[in-house]
Amino acid sequence: MESNFTSSGLAHVWTQGDTVTRAVAIALLLMSLTTWVIFLLKWLDQRTQRRQGKACKGFWHSADFAEGLDKLGSQDGNPFRALAMEGREAARHVQHKDGRPGPQLHDTLDVSDWVERCLRRSLDDFTARAQGGLTVLASIASTAPFVGLFGTVWGIYHALLSIGAAGQVSIDQVAGPIGEALIMTALGLLVAIPAVLGYNTLVRGNKGINHQLNRFAHDLHAYFVTGARVTAPGDSKVLLMKRG
Repeated sequence: MESNFTSSGLAHVWTQGDTVTRAVAIALLLMSLTTWVIFLLKWLDQRTQRRQGKACKGFWHSADFAEGLDKLGSQDGNPFRALAMEGREAARHVQHKDGRPGPQLHDTLDVSDWVERCLRRSLDDFTARAQGGLTVLASIASTAPFVGLFGTVWGIYHALLSIGAAGQVSIDQVAGPIGEALIMTALGLLVAIPAVLGYNTLVRGNKGINHQLNRFAHDLHAYFVTGARVTAPGDSKVLLMKRG
């Protein structure tokens, strides 16, 4: 019994498998590595962005816009800082404070519409970047079980051919090859389950960050258009920043 157990398993599947079996195993391994690399990188990005979002409160209690930007941080890829700078440049541009020569087509838009469009464009750009890689996770989650199942079917087919060629066989001789073939299905599930969980985790994280960005964009829009931050009913906080 012990010798049968030690002679089976992943190593035995690899050594006894043909080219197709090994190709399936390599494909599942690459899928698993891709899943974990994408998940870890995106999760680290989201953790950084959540930390950057906490600085928005300090931004609104700054003496001026430059101080507010400093409080948001200067890290590359900071979506909150990018949003604030996009709003500032949009307001300066439409108010003719950027030194551009002559009128342009967007001069027919008022400040509110132009700033809103620019802020929305910045939000859309961040959303597109944040969703990068999620399609790969979703594809792996949906295809990995079928890749593993294909490896199982292929392994069982060749196991049955070998058993049939051997003539008279016992249950022990049947259970070993069939069990080894079923390992491919288990590997497919082991690849798919982390991909599903990772995808759902990242989607939920993106929704939280997008919610923070949308609230910040709403406040920025009010600030650049009216010079004051819109507060919720009953909110006693006052805006300390002066528009410059």
